[in-house]
Amino acid sequence: MNVRRKLVGWAQGFLLRHGIRLERNNPNTSSELRLAKMLVAEQVDLVVDVGANSGQYARSLRSAGYSQRILSFEPLSTAHAALEASARLDEKWAVAERMAMGDHDGVVAINIAGNSASSSILGMLDSHRRAAPYSAYVGTEQVPVRRLDSVRHPFLDESTRPFLKIDTQGYESRVLTGATDLLNRVKGVQVELSLRPLYEGQVLWRGVIDSLEASGFELWGLVPGFLDPETGRMLQCDGIFLRP
Repeated sequence: MNVRRKLVGWAQGFLLRHGIRLERNNPNTSSELRLAKMLVAEQVDLVVDVGANSGQYARSLRSAGYSQRILSFEPLSTAHAALEASARLDEKWAVAERMAMGDHDGVVAINIAGNSASSSILGMLDSHRRAAPYSAYVGTEQVPVRRLDSVRHPFLDESTRPFLKIDTQGYESRVLTGATDLLNRVKGVQVELSLRPLYEGQVLWRGVIDSLEASGFELWGLVPGFLDPETGRMLQCDGIFLRP
């Protein structure tokens, strides 16, 4: 046994020196498993996935064991096509027509980031570009923008315990403003929180938390996100909120 422990310790040390960490896949080490367990415990029957990009979030939920319905929204044409391809063989995963979510119904210009995932309706600040040069904007697209409260879909109409996830790169507070009616129905919310300004005119973490607490939600957990690779400082994380 001592030899085995020494071998395991040597292997872990070797991997760490090369930037690799091996951990058991359980709720203590996996934010995806924690989230999936919460969704099951709260009997969530629909995840509303706003800012789905190509479907990374939904795929992670499926891998972690969430088996109920997912409704994804994505404004970028290339990402939306990839999203539809990802959902095609999953009858419980629907993709809404291409649109952005916000606080009004109309048309907006969205900035396309080099890494796609950092794309936003808002302008990007130098603080973001310095931490992630590959995320700099490379173009724009005109896209429809809708309030969540004005969207109709069978998944939304039939859900009794929905959960709302928002990842819109600084535009989260506008999405929440346009989802007043939906917020009265949802069991919980997962929303990206910026700890320092990364986009022009965005509401930072404290403002988003205050807004959700005023709507009757409590902070359930935090998921680490975007870090400054030079300093290790956390720039964004996800907050998960539930109704008590």
